[in-house]
Amino acid sequence: MSQPTDTKGKLGVQIHPPVFFGSAGLIFATVLFAAAAPEYAAGVFSTVQSWIVDTFGWYYLLAVTAFLIFCFGLALSAHGQIKLGPDHSEPDFSYTSWFAMLFSAGMGIGLLFFGVAEPVMHYVDPPVGGGSTVDAAREAMSITLFHWGLHAWAIYAVVGLSLAYFGFRHNLPLTIRSALYPLIGDRIYGPIGDAVDIFAVLGTMFGVATSLGLGVMQVNAGLNYLLDVPESVTVQLVLIGGITLAATASVVAGLNAGIRRLSEVNLTLAGLLLLFVLLVGPTLYLMQTLVQNTGEYLSSIVDLSFKLYAYEPTDWIGGWTLFYWGWWMAWSPFVGMFIARVSRGRTIREFILGVMFVPVGFTAMWMTFFGNTAIDMELNGHVGLIADAVAENVPVALFVLLHELPWSGLTSALATLLVITFFVTSSDSGSLVIDMITSGGNEEPPVWQRIFWAVTEGVVASVLLLMGGLTGLQTAAIAGALPFSFVMILVCYGLLRGLQMEGLKRHAHGVAPPLVGHGNGVPWQRMLRNIVSHARRDQVKRFIDGTVSEALGDVARELGNHGVRADISRNEHGVGLTVFHEDEADFVYAVELRGFRSPRFTVTAAQQNGGDTDRYYRAEVHLAEGSQGYDVMGYTKEQLISDVLSQYDKHMQFLHLAR
Repeated sequence: MSQPTDTKGKLGVQIHPPVFFGSAGLIFATVLFAAAAPEYAAGVFSTVQSWIVDTFGWYYLLAVTAFLIFCFGLALSAHGQIKLGPDHSEPDFSYTSWFAMLFSAGMGIGLLFFGVAEPVMHYVDPPVGGGSTVDAAREAMSITLFHWGLHAWAIYAVVGLSLAYFGFRHNLPLTIRSALYPLIGDRIYGPIGDAVDIFAVLGTMFGVATSLGLGVMQVNAGLNYLLDVPESVTVQLVLIGGITLAATASVVAGLNAGIRRLSEVNLTLAGLLLLFVLLVGPTLYLMQTLVQNTGEYLSSIVDLSFKLYAYEPTDWIGGWTLFYWGWWMAWSPFVGMFIARVSRGRTIREFILGVMFVPVGFTAMWMTFFGNTAIDMELNGHVGLIADAVAENVPVALFVLLHELPWSGLTSALATLLVITFFVTSSDSGSLVIDMITSGGNEEPPVWQRIFWAVTEGVVASVLLLMGGLTGLQTAAIAGALPFSFVMILVCYGLLRGLQMEGLKRHAHGVAPPLVGHGNGVPWQRMLRNIVSHARRDQVKRFIDGTVSEALGDVARELGNHGVRADISRNEHGVGLTVFHEDEADFVYAVELRGFRSPRFTVTAAQQNGGDTDRYYRAEVHLAEGSQGYDVMGYTKEQLISDVLSQYDKHMQFLHLAR
């Protein structure tokens, strides 16, 4: 797969002007429209959404189910072992940090908002049939898990996987446009790519801003319950300001110091609250319903995936299932890019299984423990307690539930704190994602840009909350999911094409030859010496700067004599040869210095004091897909040239198969 030689030159190091200014202009124009005429804007957006639901409801169900099948198909295929990065790459984050960030960025705040409310709403008013019955309770939990389960995370996984694959394995910009590279090539750097990235920025901004605006209502409700703080727009604006300030500080601190640590705090607090409800609530009943809810969800997943209630027409599906599918797709550029950013070094199989099952497992526990506790109260002596609270004010439902359990003051304070930290995490991760997109895929964009987008999110939420345009903008974001769903289908096709090309390349290379096959003509005695000896850093560095550089230089000059463009590149790790093939995949052969800890049986007592003396170094061959795992230290120039030509011959065979 070819790629531009000067990505930074094309997209800009700090900002990519068409996306940065185009996104900012459209954001402020849309906000101005929604704020200046909130009722008219809400009516327009609502009409569009209703038309989409009525006309394309069947398409939404098919598309999202197809994304789920696509993800599982990739995880189970031979492509599952491919890494999201070079073959030798390792994950940037531990499993704990990775899972915490997946959970916090994906839908953590939604669980707090709907964990009590949604099961009760389905229990009272099911899609068909009577409510407030045992059967309605069973169906309510199955539907809730369906809305927050595998389908939602399949949407995120499709976008995140494609971004991580093309961004980390093929060094394309970490933006949505890169997923279309196998389909349109270098045209991703033109107007088509700009339009796709602008759409991703708008979806992220409006998704985060509307959630921030609507979510402060729950924070306000919690503070009202705890401290009698009045529920008013003024208080909510102050809360948005505080959350924006905290998010700005977090995003300035960076991914590792800010967002990662805050996500781990979120997961810890959520786990404590979840454990509390399990232990002080109807524990045995909750464990039983967890098992049964999971089983009924899995057994009904096929039916629910295709159920449009065509034989029993109802508006319910438009207000729930199709609403959720549109909302998840609207959020997918944001969540997908964020989970891609934190998943470098994972395999495709590890990525899909982690993204799909870990958050879904936690979600199933959360919805069951909170939802079934509320339903149990409704079924056994507290009829209408939670249902009336949900009908009157959805954000209050969580606090009404906690009030019926011991230590309600403490747990309500914990819940309020958790809502705030989740919002901070959503805001700062959203700002980081927007900043990466508008800077052309720069993973570490300038601080001022992160501050700009974090503050913009707060301003957008505040203006719309003040003018009453939040609901209309949320509807607009969901309506925008329809065109983006077509982009997602192209993303799936592009990813599949990229993986098929990689499969052809692996087939062309064949099974790795025996060690003595690398560098034709290398005496077996020298190969044995390379195996048992452990070279020092300075020895390998001199070898790379001398013999390797000369060998690759000779090959580049000879290729030039045949009219083939070839360049030599050097960095602190080694030297590389790139042979350019215009619109086809370029050939890359590099020798890089890599250090390893010496085996214990080779470390002398004097070396065990630490430092560089207990390490050995290799001159490893790297191709475009990463390290090939063999060492050429000690090869002669002719033997190195022979190895280069052997690998180049395999590359040409790959191009032949791919044509």
